[in-house]
Amino acid sequence: MFRAYGLRTHIWNNNLRSLFLLAGFPVLLALLTYGLSLGFAALAMDDGAPISAPFVWAAQALTTAWPWAIVGAAVWFGIAFLFYQTMLDASLGAHAVERTDEPRLYTLLENLCISRGLRTPTLRIIETGALNAYASGLHEGRYTVTVTRGLMETLDDAELEAVLAHELTHIRNKDARMLVIAVIFVGIFSFVFELIFRGVFRSGFGWSGGGSRRSDRNSSSGGGGGGAAIIAIVVALACIALAYALAVVIRFTLSRNREFLADAGAVELTKDPDALIRALRKISGNARMENAPSEVREMFIENASAGVADLFATHPPIEKRIAALVTYAGGRDSGATAPAPAAVSAPPRSGPWG
Repeated sequence: MFRAYGLRTHIWNNNLRSLFLLAGFPVLLALLTYGLSLGFAALAMDDGAPISAPFVWAAQALTTAWPWAIVGAAVWFGIAFLFYQTMLDASLGAHAVERTDEPRLYTLLENLCISRGLRTPTLRIIETGALNAYASGLHEGRYTVTVTRGLMETLDDAELEAVLAHELTHIRNKDARMLVIAVIFVGIFSFVFELIFRGVFRSGFGWSGGGSRRSDRNSSSGGGGGGAAIIAIVVALACIALAYALAVVIRFTLSRNREFLADAGAVELTKDPDALIRALRKISGNARMENAPSEVREMFIENASAGVADLFATHPPIEKRIAALVTYAGGRDSGATAPAPAAVSAPPRSGPWG
């Protein structure tokens, strides 16, 4: 539905995806509310109640609750808009730097921005030996480029400039904005759902106590409420699972073409496809951010997957990206991969994913 055939179409598609993601948030919230209401009604339902009773009660509860769901979505959007970068920094242990702190990095980024008349984004660094980088931001003046310490210490100036150009292209193509919306504005569902399901499975669905009492009542009264409750609970769990699945599917809607287009944009900015190829070779196999949340990893220049997971990967394999640079940008690939750099200890993290 949203296939991109060119840069302008890709940007339009990113804008459309962003709108659909934002519009879909209240729908997910309503679906979750209905599932939770249905589960509560099933557990509280009297013996002998008709099967339709919990469904009717949950629908009435949703009718009452949906305005609050809209308000809740609006409040969350406000919080996410103001503090999304704080959340990302807290989840990754990133910190902002100025020109005086990292003159080499700042100069490379500033020169790229000057060449295209762009406002220089804020720079942030993650103190880890992994080789990775990402761009974030919703609008001009709030864009940020974040790189790891390992990337800075491993790449030479031309290679580091190529990576920075790649991230700047994500900003220019509106990829950074769409990813922030997917990860922070809507992706919070996958985080919350994960906590809910962990708690549900840990407690055994709450059936060890209440369930036995319900069974005792049903056996003594002969009522049919037990069957109705089981059906309602199954449907409630299905609703919650569906909401979770829809939230997870968001990451699969992120076109992997964005990385190819960002690579092409980096070559257009630097005129040096070989530098980007060398950078990707060094990043390959050394990009794993062990402590980063899975949702946030989707924003990085590399988020490797293997086996069946590759079918749902948010990034194309580096080998394919390098092949595209060789075929379409005239790059040369030596095929050499740099050894993994020594790890740098990361500071303790805190935050919603910490």
